[in-house]
Amino acid sequence: QVQLVESGGGLVQAGGSLRLSCAVSGRAFSSYAMGWFRQAPGKEREFVAAISWSSGRTYYADSVKGRFTISRDNAKNTLYLQMNSLKPEDTAVYYCAARNNLYLSGSSNEYAYWGQGTQVTASS
Repeated sequence: QVQLVESGGGLVQAGGSLRLSCAVSGRAFSSYAMGWFRQAPGKEREFVAAISWSSGRTYYADSVKGRFTISRDNAKNTLYLQMNSLKPEDTAVYYCAARNNLYLSGSSNEYAYWGQGTQVTASS
């Protein structure tokens, strides 16, 4: 089992920045792919970004490319999502997720482990 706990959400004005953190614990996850997803009210959960825990290779949704950065700190067992130039349409509950596979998938169905989510609100 892998446990994931997100933090760092909040309210920010459009154009501002936030950094989300996801503390990872449990079985060895060096071969895992990690991802961030988000879900706005009345909408389906959508992919934001993914990273290979071992290699650091990344993959982004077009909607956040150039504004968001996914990273991980192996020593702290923590996953991050740096969000800059936030827009009102970025408002959602953000989830971190893990899958026991090196492939960087953008499909939520392929991630077995999920955190509880953290709310991000970008006001106009």
